[in-house]
Amino acid sequence: MNLLLQVCFSFLKIGAFSFGGGYAVLSFIQREVVDGHGWINPADFVNIVAIAEMTPGPIAVNSSTFVGYNLFGIGGGIICSLCTLLIPFCLSLLVSIYFSKFKDSPALKNALSGIRPAVIGLIAASCLSVAKISITSVYSLLFFGVALFMVWRCKINPIITLATCGGLGALFYGVILPVLGA
Repeated sequence: MNLLLQVCFSFLKIGAFSFGGGYAVLSFIQREVVDGHGWINPADFVNIVAIAEMTPGPIAVNSSTFVGYNLFGIGGGIICSLCTLLIPFCLSLLVSIYFSKFKDSPALKNALSGIRPAVIGLIAASCLSVAKISITSVYSLLFFGVALFMVWRCKINPIITLATCGGLGALFYGVILPVLGA
């Protein structure tokens, strides 16, 4: 029960401080569930990121569901997901009530001008953190390059890019490398 409370508190924290959403929160999630508590290992964390990219819903919620399920089963996945959503839901309600009143406030505009670039920094830190775990060889660097080219230069949908790289990875790592004996 103590572990469940710890996990719930961590996901309440993640939900409360998930400014920027998505990739901006990855480093925070990693610090909590991988580095801080060791509830999942780094390889599973990278798998969460990959799966979260292909499934509907925010990365924070998908991560909490995965960790909760791994530790406590279906009920744990549901509870941890709810913990992640609780504070942002309440904050969204408050913001929606008061935003129209303060939307022209210079203080709010100045704060948002500082938050937007900070979110880019958080996303970059998350990318570097995941890259350290994922790019382990020249081959993985090649897959990174292919995905970057597909999405950034060719404007191919990320889901198609992931499916393509997954298929190529299965072929390359499962068939070609074993035949070559590498």
